[in-house]
Amino acid sequence: GADVLLQVAAGTQTGQLLTQKAADPQAEEARKAAVAARAASRQLQALPTAARQAVLERIAVALENAEDEIMAANAKDVEQSEAAGVEDALMQRLRLKPEKIKQLAKGVRAIAAQEEPIRRPVSRLEVAEGLTLKRVTAPIGVLLIIFEARPDALPQIASLAIRSGNGLMLKGGKEATHSNACLHRLITSALAPDVDPALISLVTSREGVDQLLALDDVIDLVIPRGSNALVKYIQSHTKIPVLGHADGICHIYVDAAADAAAAASICVDSKVDYPAACNAVEKILVHKSWAGDGRLAGLLEKLAAAGVTVHRGDVCTGSAAALDASLPPAPSPRHEYGTLDVTVEVVGDMQEAIDHIHAYGSGHTECIVTEDSAAADDFLRRVDSACINHNASTRFSDGFRFGLGAEVGISTSRIHARGPVGVEGLLTTRWLLQGHGQVVAKDTGITYTHKPLPLDG
Repeated sequence: GADVLLQVAAGTQTGQLLTQKAADPQAEEARKAAVAARAASRQLQALPTAARQAVLERIAVALENAEDEIMAANAKDVEQSEAAGVEDALMQRLRLKPEKIKQLAKGVRAIAAQEEPIRRPVSRLEVAEGLTLKRVTAPIGVLLIIFEARPDALPQIASLAIRSGNGLMLKGGKEATHSNACLHRLITSALAPDVDPALISLVTSREGVDQLLALDDVIDLVIPRGSNALVKYIQSHTKIPVLGHADGICHIYVDAAADAAAAASICVDSKVDYPAACNAVEKILVHKSWAGDGRLAGLLEKLAAAGVTVHRGDVCTGSAAALDASLPPAPSPRHEYGTLDVTVEVVGDMQEAIDHIHAYGSGHTECIVTEDSAAADDFLRRVDSACINHNASTRFSDGFRFGLGAEVGISTSRIHARGPVGVEGLLTTRWLLQGHGQVVAKDTGITYTHKPLPLDG
């Protein structure tokens, strides 16, 4: 009795008497869409590699040919969002440019050109004489992608799902309604005649995200693409596994042995190239020797000249003495700006920098700028983040730039997938055991050999 009351207090449906509700037609529609996506994904998996590659080529061509149509749909979204007072960081993600559409088409072709991702043997083993075990890659199943503002995420994720044989449900933010509808129409048109367009559904009804998150029996993985608040909300409101990251608090440590020109170039690019990106730098940790010889002042001048507002951190040992008190204070030690703002702190040594990153970072991307190869090796080995760079902008942490073709997102979790997630992150494995009538019979009469075999046998 007490258990039931606890469940009811938590909002769990425990029986008709206490919680009976009328059937929700919108939730039923979403369920039907998920079931149809799974059926279509099995149809997709049965196609030969060349047929799935042909579907992706048709999508790339459709994106290129419909550039004007896509830009017109996006212009409507931008106009409506500006009128509604949508914040600048979200507007940056919403806007599409012709170059971006060309890059999307290029990314789709790169995904198509990758080696066959499904049914690929991972291991082969002779379990016993005449009994062979093979482990092969397989799609996860049905994916739910919930994304805010970023219409460019739709073709990227759809292409990765097609290449990996997964079904897809997409729930976009209302800011990108016209862009998403246009892109979804182009992609589903390219699926025919080989695959049922139900493979990829765009959920446009007004039902809450909660109803989708409740479909844990028909959806296998949720991938949120959006704000910190969106990701945290999803992580705490579903039983479905969630792949993603809530924060992109990326650090650059400028070492005592850093080249001044390289440090300035890397710090400026990591912030200015795309300030709203999750791989943009949010905090620069500078070795104390830079404060003593004027290099710190030069770095701050370069940042200011690039339009970056520098905020004074107050956590690290050397910050108070080395940084001008007139600089605006950092809002907190763990702040993601998403704008042309950055926090600067002064550290005593690399150990302090690493400790600070572990205390206040989000495990996304960190960078060391140094000409000291031993210090670089130490930093790369000891920093516990998804991506760690030496003398390279944090903006490189991206599926397209890492050669994944595109990405479904960047994961800071430690299981299943970590860092930029491409096709590999949308796969799981299956075990295929082939024998000749063998039975276990309490393991009598069988000799286990567990002998590794070549993958291509």
